[in-house]
Amino acid sequence: MRIVAALGGNALLRRGERPDADTQLRHVHEAGLSLAELVLAGHELVVTHGNGPQVGLLALESAADADLTAPYPLDLLGAETQGLIGSLLVRELRDRLPDREIAALVTHTEVAPDDPAFARPSKFIGRPYTPQQAEQLAAERGWTLARDGDARRRVVPSPAPARILELPFVRTLLAAGDIVVCAGGGGIPLLRDPATNLLRGAEAVVDKDLTAALLAELVEADALLILTDVTHVYRRFGHGDPGPLTRTTPAELRTLDLPQGSMGPKARAAASFVERTGRLAGIGPLDDALGVLLGTTGTLVCPGDPAPGAHERAAEAGARPRTGRSPVEAAPDA
Repeated sequence: MRIVAALGGNALLRRGERPDADTQLRHVHEAGLSLAELVLAGHELVVTHGNGPQVGLLALESAADADLTAPYPLDLLGAETQGLIGSLLVRELRDRLPDREIAALVTHTEVAPDDPAFARPSKFIGRPYTPQQAEQLAAERGWTLARDGDARRRVVPSPAPARILELPFVRTLLAAGDIVVCAGGGGIPLLRDPATNLLRGAEAVVDKDLTAALLAELVEADALLILTDVTHVYRRFGHGDPGPLTRTTPAELRTLDLPQGSMGPKARAAASFVERTGRLAGIGPLDDALGVLLGTTGTLVCPGDPAPGAHERAAEAGARPRTGRSPVEAAPDA
């Protein structure tokens, strides 16, 4: 099978942890072990990742740098996080899979200038603040901050991806049998000037989950795995008996009241991929990617009614390597 595995930014730097390099190295080590299991089971692999904590850290450092006339824009900070996280993932995967070629590809994502997300910032980046700190930051730096649990965090626009510019190169690398790390943080956000057709950076962080779903569709992936720091999607998140989902459908996922700053976008992306392709998606823990694919952990999203036997069919498919289809013949660029 061809798998697109999307790692949540919070899975590499978790809530409450100090944003030290050693902390992220430890979590990337865990991710490398988990992802390598997919390859050793005979599957093709494309890896993408979030960058919310990392881009927030860089934005905070840039805003506090007295030597700068203005802070660095989010598109350039997004490019920096792609290099940082991509390098860590490539190093770790090379250690686990020394006989495989692995490449991290700097990836740009075109977004629509009229995307409503630009008027409604919703993507959390960076560390939490107290309400008093948030009020001060909003006044001093012009940031928009929103409630995240009991704290406040900066929010920025998170537009949907319209086109992944480096998609042909991803396909070429896959056709050569390589493992690809790409579209980190949803891709570096770009806007196209309708008058000149020239590209410029956008002050945004692309919806990484929707980018993962689009990427999975366009490389004809057999499964999309969204790997994060929780074990399941829950029916009644935040209640005493939340009810973990082990199997579900896109229709059921879309009825759930899930947090928009965390699980909501993941559920929408999984539902969209399954609806558009009729293939499988899974949402589950970063440290057991193969288990999410086989349905032994996490939430498996199946097309239609997850009738008895769907779990077993997914497990059977998960054990069978993909053969005989060239990604170069996939759908045209988005």
